[in-house]
Amino acid sequence: MILTAHQPVYLPWLGLFHKIALADCFCVFDIAQYQTKDFNNRNKIKTNTGPIWLSVPVESNNHYEKKLSDIKIVNNGWNRKHFKSIDLAYRKAPYYTHYIGELENILAIKKYTYLADLNFATLEFGLKSLGINVPIVTASKYDFKGAKSDLVLDMCKTLNANDYIFGAQGINYADISSFHRSGIAPHFQDYKHPVYPQLHGEFEPYMSIIDLLFNVGPESLNEVMSGNIETVTSFL
Repeated sequence: MILTAHQPVYLPWLGLFHKIALADCFCVFDIAQYQTKDFNNRNKIKTNTGPIWLSVPVESNNHYEKKLSDIKIVNNGWNRKHFKSIDLAYRKAPYYTHYIGELENILAIKKYTYLADLNFATLEFGLKSLGINVPIVTASKYDFKGAKSDLVLDMCKTLNANDYIFGAQGINYADISSFHRSGIAPHFQDYKHPVYPQLHGEFEPYMSIIDLLFNVGPESLNEVMSGNIETVTSFL
């Protein structure tokens, strides 16, 4: 079984969906510590004035000491502002009508107390829109032990993984030998960002998945995978 994991992030980028598409199971790693100036509560869209951040406000009391699953949203009207920004940025995109209704439901109609629940909704939206159907589990439902590489290894053992796909930064902390001793093959993603048709001038990489969906539509999964490996055996 091929496993991968990632902390819950807001309106994820293309590389996360590539990593999930390679796996047999995806673990939402909501037991990670909340990080400021990261993608836990923000991501980028492209507007007619260039890329902008959409940031979800969260309660700041002791948030450095909290797991992502415990981070609460400050519901001060941010969601309608985000939806308005998305609407203005993409209403002239070729596939605007394909996706805007479901995004409106997530951002402007539903209310979320916890950031992880909002992020899970945006993840599910992206997976469904791309046609990626991979089983999802949530780390907080388990009792994984250890820290850093050992924590990931224990997750792999608990979930009966034979292979684990790290992100590119995993190479900096993974204890590769301990994975091999446990009979689990570690792999490290090296995502090559595609260039696709995009509104508003010169191409800008590293936008949220919604930028790709609005601009490319049904061919979006092909773009996500373009120039990248399509099976774990390609790592070998």
